[in-house]
Amino acid sequence: MPRRPGEDEPFRLAVLASGRGSNLQALIDARDDGRLPVDIVLVGSDRPGCAAIGRAQAAGIATVALDRRDYADRAAMDRALFDYLAARRPDLVILAGYMRIIDAAVIDSAPWPILNIHPSLLPKYPGLDTHARALAAGDREHGASIHIATVLLDGGPVLAQVRIPVLPDDSPEQMAERLLPREHALMVAAVRLVASGRVLLSPARIQFDGARLAAPLQLDDNDELVPASH
Repeated sequence: MPRRPGEDEPFRLAVLASGRGSNLQALIDARDDGRLPVDIVLVGSDRPGCAAIGRAQAAGIATVALDRRDYADRAAMDRALFDYLAARRPDLVILAGYMRIIDAAVIDSAPWPILNIHPSLLPKYPGLDTHARALAAGDREHGASIHIATVLLDGGPVLAQVRIPVLPDDSPEQMAERLLPREHALMVAAVRLVASGRVLLSPARIQFDGARLAAPLQLDDNDELVPASH
């Protein structure tokens, strides 16, 4: 089982990413400037050569990138990737733009919590095209969520959210561009709370400051996560 927060060894974070790695870079930058007291022990990907792997290598972080064609099926690849994770003994795994749906049995057997970032105010709009769907529904606000990754697609308990207004004449591209830096701040703030021990994660529930979290924490203008009632 992974080390619990509060021990002498730095909090061990692993990240899975499939694309450009902007959320990964936000974590690296926060680690480097002292805002995030973690050791990023591995960056894994399903896309060899993706920008996220390059960012990790430039930062001196161990990497692994697996090619689906090298495995008999999806589950076999996922098991191999999680074996690499297990060897690095993470306290937390972050899915930061990881575009594969992980095999249910593999994710169920993980001995460490897994958090995913999703560009909507869950439970609204699981899956793809979230910005366009929010516009089509006439929503007045949009945002991003950090939630526990489970066998349900974007369906695990939500730890935290950030909200932005939907502006007149917004396009999906404009919304995505405006939301992205707030996603980065949300991810850093959420990982910081878990690393501090203030947040404890299990597949079925989230504890914050010793009590069960009743509603997702909200990112304020100071990039701090606060209870929704504040």
